[in-house]
Amino acid sequence: MNNPSSSASQRLVSLDVYRGLTMFLLIAEAALVYDALLDFFPEGNALHGFFLQFTHHEWNGLRFWDLIQPFFMFIVGVAMPFSLNKRLAVAEDRGKVTKHILKRCLLLFLFGTGLHCVYSGKLVFELWNVLTQLSFTILVTYLLIRQPWKVQLSVSLGLLALTEILYRVYNPESPFVHGSNFGNFTDQILMGKINNGGWVAINAIPTAAHTIWGAICGNLLLSKTSDSTKIKAFVVAGLIGLVVGYGLDLVGITPIIKRISTTAFVFTAGGWAILALAFFYWLVDVKKKQFWVFPFLIVGMNSIFIYLFAEILGHKWLFGFIGIFSTGFLSPLGIGEHGLELITALLTLAAMWGLCYFLYRKKIFFRI
Repeated sequence: MNNPSSSASQRLVSLDVYRGLTMFLLIAEAALVYDALLDFFPEGNALHGFFLQFTHHEWNGLRFWDLIQPFFMFIVGVAMPFSLNKRLAVAEDRGKVTKHILKRCLLLFLFGTGLHCVYSGKLVFELWNVLTQLSFTILVTYLLIRQPWKVQLSVSLGLLALTEILYRVYNPESPFVHGSNFGNFTDQILMGKINNGGWVAINAIPTAAHTIWGAICGNLLLSKTSDSTKIKAFVVAGLIGLVVGYGLDLVGITPIIKRISTTAFVFTAGGWAILALAFFYWLVDVKKKQFWVFPFLIVGMNSIFIYLFAEILGHKWLFGFIGIFSTGFLSPLGIGEHGLELITALLTLAAMWGLCYFLYRKKIFFRI
């Protein structure tokens, strides 16, 4: 599995689509599209429950939106064997590649902690952002990237077992309760505070499994194995993840909790991530159904840039700026408050997509 063919090192369209669609959904959140939809279709409306899937579950349970971060971290893992092979082909020096990875992880860490300062409007030290955690999971995956897939899988399962043990040893009676779990304990040590929403920095340890599993899948995609065998392997692995994850929750062993990335959550989200890869690979690269992919491809080509732009300027500034004009022109037409909110959110999303399109046309691609 870890012997890629030279002809297979080309960029996978399906992976770009997978990344681009994930990023498109993320910038839609920053454009306040989902908030606007929930306001436009309030409780009691048949569509309210559907759009509620675009919010995080409060604690024990799973909604679609809980899968977006795992998808992102998994996609990064899938892409790593492709990008590392290309860098090694150019540099022919693993030391230079290692320096690049270390620099990338440092930048992601700084971007992640910097975003929390933007959110707070002052200097803070918080480690709950996806980019901060991604800086750790990329480094762990890179250290394992040349190992056989069985070693990679064993390490990922070891990280999950370690997480499970730490939570249970710290609070044997109620290991997964918000405010008194091992993740909260480590946050007090690292940051002197806990997150009101229940997020914990130690999530970087169990979610490293998602990036490692992505790398395993990436190496399989690079191999000379037939397309049908690759897809079957993905489907089997994805289903195993779902059975284990949902099973742990249903029998009461470990609950599915995204906010502290329990082992049940990691298996479940990982299963869905692998199945999504199987679907996109089958549809886009095997069946060549690519007529619909362009709007998402251009978002994925500047994924980190548009994520930072959306988080810093999307709902902080751009939504309000566009709202000046959408409200000014449309409110005299009798459109209600929630209708104006939804139109403004969609226009904000369109503006951010337009920025991606502009960068694509100018062939400007931000890399770290």
